[in-house]
Amino acid sequence: MADATLRNQNSELVRRGYAAFNSGDMDTLTQIIDESCIWHTPGKSPIAGDYEGREATFGQFGRYGGETHGTFKANLLHVMESEDGRAVGVHRNTGERNGKRLDVLCCIVFDIRNGKVMDGREHFYDLYAWDTFWA
Repeated sequence: MADATLRNQNSELVRRGYAAFNSGDMDTLTQIIDESCIWHTPGKSPIAGDYEGREATFGQFGRYGGETHGTFKANLLHVMESEDGRAVGVHRNTGERNGKRLDVLCCIVFDIRNGKVMDGREHFYDLYAWDTFWA
């Protein structure tokens, strides 16, 4: 029963994280993302890369919002949990930038330990569309 409770807590943490991200609630994000978190954004665009530490991760999040003049959203569709401390958020990214529109499905695999996100790894259904949007 303890495992099910932990998984439910991880799902709720992911839901809180998406809500905080979309509303710019940095206090909540600071509470749930560990200061040593590593964030992975795939692709060949200028924003692709591995971002080490909470500040670098927040810098990446800031680019999403800043380069889209606040139009970037990650609209959560599903959350799934595993027994090993991971949760997966499936969402639709939307935004506008330099006359381009983004509408792409994505999932993020979150490694969660002791109630904190330690690692976030983005996976895009259409990586080409993602890269083209940020090019």
